Amino acid sequence: MPPVPQPLRRGGVAGLARLASGGLLAAALSVAAATLPPAAPSQPVTDTLHGVAVPDPYRNFENLKSSQTQVWLKVQGEYGAAELARIDVRDGIAKRVQALAQASGDSVRAVTRMPGERIYYLRRKVGENQFKLVLRQGLGGPERVLVDPQSRAGGAPRSINYFVPSWDGKTLAYGISAGGSEDASLHLMDIATGKALGTPIPRVHESLVRWAPDSRSLTYNQVRALPANAPDTETFLDTTVFLLKLGATRATPLFGPLVNPELKLDRLDVGMVMFAPDSPYMIARTTDTTVPEGRLYVAPVAALGTKKIAWRQISGFTDKITQVELRGESLYLRTYAGAPRGRVLALALKDSVLANAAEVVPEPDTGVLQDFALGRDAIYAEVRQGFGSRVRRIEPGGPAQGIDVTPGLAGSTSMAEDRAHAYSNAWVGISSWTEPTRLYATALTTPSSTSSTAAETAPRDTGLLTTTRPPGTPELQVSEVLVSSHDGAKVPLAILHRKGLVLDGTNPTLLIGYGAYGLSYDSYFDARSMAWLERGGVLAYANVRGSGAFGDAWYRAGFKATKANTWKDGVACASYLIEQRYASPPTLGIWGTSAGGIFVGRAVTSAPELFAAAIFDVGVLDAVRFEESANGITNISEFGSNKNPAEFPALLEMSTYHQIKDGTAYPAVMLIHGMNDPRVDVWHSAKTAARLQAASSSGRPILMRLDGQAGHGIGSTAQQSFSKQADIYSFLLWQFGKAALIP
Repeated sequence: MPPVPQPLRRGGVAGLARLASGGLLAAALSVAAATLPPAAPSQPVTDTLHGVAVPDPYRNFENLKSSQTQVWLKVQGEYGAAELARIDVRDGIAKRVQALAQASGDSVRAVTRMPGERIYYLRRKVGENQFKLVLRQGLGGPERVLVDPQSRAGGAPRSINYFVPSWDGKTLAYGISAGGSEDASLHLMDIATGKALGTPIPRVHESLVRWAPDSRSLTYNQVRALPANAPDTETFLDTTVFLLKLGATRATPLFGPLVNPELKLDRLDVGMVMFAPDSPYMIARTTDTTVPEGRLYVAPVAALGTKKIAWRQISGFTDKITQVELRGESLYLRTYAGAPRGRVLALALKDSVLANAAEVVPEPDTGVLQDFALGRDAIYAEVRQGFGSRVRRIEPGGPAQGIDVTPGLAGSTSMAEDRAHAYSNAWVGISSWTEPTRLYATALTTPSSTSSTAAETAPRDTGLLTTTRPPGTPELQVSEVLVSSHDGAKVPLAILHRKGLVLDGTNPTLLIGYGAYGLSYDSYFDARSMAWLERGGVLAYANVRGSGAFGDAWYRAGFKATKANTWKDGVACASYLIEQRYASPPTLGIWGTSAGGIFVGRAVTSAPELFAAAIFDVGVLDAVRFEESANGITNISEFGSNKNPAEFPALLEMSTYHQIKDGTAYPAVMLIHGMNDPRVDVWHSAKTAARLQAASSSGRPILMRLDGQAGHGIGSTAQQSFSKQADIYSFLLWQFGKAALIP
């Protein structure tokens, strides 16, 4: 599967419950496969919100520390695991998924270029279970493993959440968390010796770590240590940016709501203080970690030694700035203010009056400017078109729209990090629906140079990403279409299947959607999905409203009061797949993850007759109560607040849990959740599973797939991902009548 977009929050441990077994399948056979779990205990509550009675029959499940809740989750998890283990094709699919992944080669992520040809990245070799952080000196140099998270003592799987090398290459900062919790501690390492520096710093969940220009001190954002009786909603409030000098035993508070009362920051303002090695300025940036817009402040780096820093504000939320890059005397800003498809401004920090900023990358003539990066002497702009994108190089005095630096290559793009802006060219990853990602070094000359040749301007494969198509897999046919939604809006839908597939309405088909935060699906090859496609399966990816497929206007058309368009677009895409004979209701499934829980849950509850099965994957399913959780409060900016009478009606409408109706023939549903999920508490799935089990008249299963050593999916091991994908495919085939249960 293409990587599912995730909310931007990266911290917190919201779900304290654990399956007693600690893993997914352990002890599953202790529950007889033919014995249904007992009905869920109900301690109903009815709230009256803005004059509307809102019943909540399973409010008790929000108390994840309750022994009653723990026991019910354990029984549900064991029953779900036992049923999945009985599907006759399950083990074969699991072996095939793993074989396909291993046949495609090593996985590489987060390639970061630093001065001196130092290349850092995460690599998981074939047969390994977790990513390691490695360093290579130049493309021709040998790899050196810097951090192996699984070398730490203890049984829980550990993962690297983030890493930030110092500018001089001497010190490494990185975060490690366990069990998918994303509850990272910050570690420091002497790169030359590999020795740890000091002791780990707890509660540095986010990747908001930055080095000062001298590489002798760094800043990080730390979550407060809360008393045991503090409500979950306090978790991410009043965070503080600290300054730590190497060798010091204590860090100094630098920025945040508790440090700078004169700035009148919101309690939800999560800060980062960023630097560039060539800049005399430092930038403080805030967001609520869900939406990127926030506040920007500037101060001289020299002020770090003073008692009180005089921060000067540059911008606020209404300036619609979503990305910033610092270089020298200037701050570069991506904004959609006056440009719904995005543009880039350059602001002279000596002046720091936003109205005086100069446009350096205009809004694209077509497409969406979704990212930009600074090179040594150019700006690189990533422009989305449909499910693909191009990277364009914008040079002083050159064409305003820039020059395509990946000629002859098609697919979706991503750019390797060059935070020091040390290189004249960019490294661009390119992936398509049919070909694995390759990482290319763009040419230093461009087609605008009259003396350049095709060979000189062609990008060169770096060889860092070595994944290949597994041998023997079928050729794929890809269709990218625009589907008319309920109001005539055209929804991008990409449809994948093997070439020559007969479209007779009997093919196992899976519709996948998200639709939040302005994040979109890109074309991306995943070898593991061949386990579905080679069986005659169809995969369909919908960039419904709430995504950023067509810029800010498309995002805002699936946002708060307009959120219903997100699942109505999904229903339209499902109807299209049926009308075009890819599938029929008995062979159509739907999958949504995280905020995509709204997409899948409300599609199923509004049009249950279209689907045979659905996958609710770590989903936001109780939108009304979401803000009562640690991470939910940071998502008010995306979904709204139940305390706001103008926003409450849309929240109630988008809440799957509250839209389930008794006596309705719902499709089969598998609810997937990690017990350590810090972004969407497991009670969303628990409450929804209980409500569906009580309400559905179809007789189809409502299963919970729970993992006691997983969270939101971030940091899951290879084996965890293989197992999850096998369970999804086999569950769907079972419900489509293409697999049976072992007695």
